Amino acid sequence: MKKLLLTFALGFCLHTTHASETTTVEATSPFSANLTLASQYVSRGFQQTWGNPAVQGGLDYTHPSGVFMGTWASTISDDFVRDGSVEWDFYTGYYHHLGDFTLGVTAAYYYYLDAKTAADTGHTRFDYGEIIPEIGYGPLTVKYAITYTQDYFGNNSDTLGIGTNQHSRGSGYLDVNWHQPITQGWSMDAHYGNQRIKNFSAANFQDASLALNKALPYNLAASLIYSKAWDKDDYYKEYSNGNPNARVSDPIDSTVTFSVTKSF
Repeated sequence: MKKLLLTFALGFCLHTTHASETTTVEATSPFSANLTLASQYVSRGFQQTWGNPAVQGGLDYTHPSGVFMGTWASTISDDFVRDGSVEWDFYTGYYHHLGDFTLGVTAAYYYYLDAKTAADTGHTRFDYGEIIPEIGYGPLTVKYAITYTQDYFGNNSDTLGIGTNQHSRGSGYLDVNWHQPITQGWSMDAHYGNQRIKNFSAANFQDASLALNKALPYNLAASLIYSKAWDKDDYYKEYSNGNPNARVSDPIDSTVTFSVTKSF
């Protein structure tokens, strides 16, 4: 059984990239909100609620100039993040449209309430932050999230047992997304991700997902998502968060998620 902490999963947890998210209804107010009930929380291919249901919600402000800010939260499992129960994200950024092109940048911080490792791994926190430039053209969006904090989701020499005094600042996540309308009220989303963890290449991983979305009355939307992640040499095959009472499993195995989102 490997002694390691998970490399996130956009938590990348910026809410606009979660696998359980759906496209929301455009609003006239600069404020918008969303509430999601999901069969589980999967992000970057990792099952952050360990197959259990998740409650999620967010609040956003968007200025006509393109400046935006917001917050988003989800329940998580302490089998995934030691002593964790909630992931809470904060973000701000700017978008600009140039014809069919969209340019943007986001600064995000992911906070895991009360979650940290044991003394033998330095009481490491799971919290981390990313800068995320992006470019879009039509249905295609490409982002690259760069870790600006000392560690990416707690990955360092203490938690992974690799090297001495090494940290993972500068890790990067390539996030490629395609949104395709099908017919009235129906759409599909395809995603590919590639996470590079600086100084710890053995823990690198890739992920992919395919989602079928349906807009419903009363600003509701439903999604059915298939997701899968994979890594080099089955690094996460028997994942443990370091807690001897936590379950051991493969959090990146293929899985299906169903979610319903209400937009306000």
